[in-house]
Amino acid sequence: MSASDGEDLVPVSVQLGAVVPPEDPEDWTRPLTWVAALGMLAGPITTLAWFVVAPPQDAARAMTATYLVGAFIAAGAAATGATQLGAARAGTAALGSALFGALVVVVIGVVSAGERQVGVASPTLAHGVAAAIGGIAGGAAAGVVGAIAARLRSRIVRFAPALAVGVVAAIATVGVVLPG
Repeated sequence: MSASDGEDLVPVSVQLGAVVPPEDPEDWTRPLTWVAALGMLAGPITTLAWFVVAPPQDAARAMTATYLVGAFIAAGAAATGATQLGAARAGTAALGSALFGALVVVVIGVVSAGERQVGVASPTLAHGVAAAIGGIAGGAAAGVVGAIAARLRSRIVRFAPALAVGVVAAIATVGVVLPG
């Protein structure tokens, strides 16, 4: 066996020393891939629908939708974390999902802000940032609970407590950041 034959057996990601996205189209036929993807996009999809249908007109106080977006970011993080086996993977997947969702929510708030305002934040940006902060707090809480529950076999049993704790933390944080 030559050196090149041995290299053919080693995955490209190991040869390069970095993680390479899967090239196998069957990865997207697996339900857990979709759960993780939809978990990361739950908050942004809700935000986009809210800002298109009935954007906020006031940045002074939180609306029901602000709490809902924060809760959806945290719920998506809990779902993404529940797809992973192992405490470290479950915790980092949940936190990563929350950070991604929060970033996209803030970007949607900036894009839908319209005119630049001096001295005060646009309502879409203020609500987007408040929901994002709440979602990150909820995602972090869901990640901690998900990491603790990661040893359990059932995904539903891993998901439920992370969901409950994450959503409560997100709603509480949104209420602190932008009181209703």
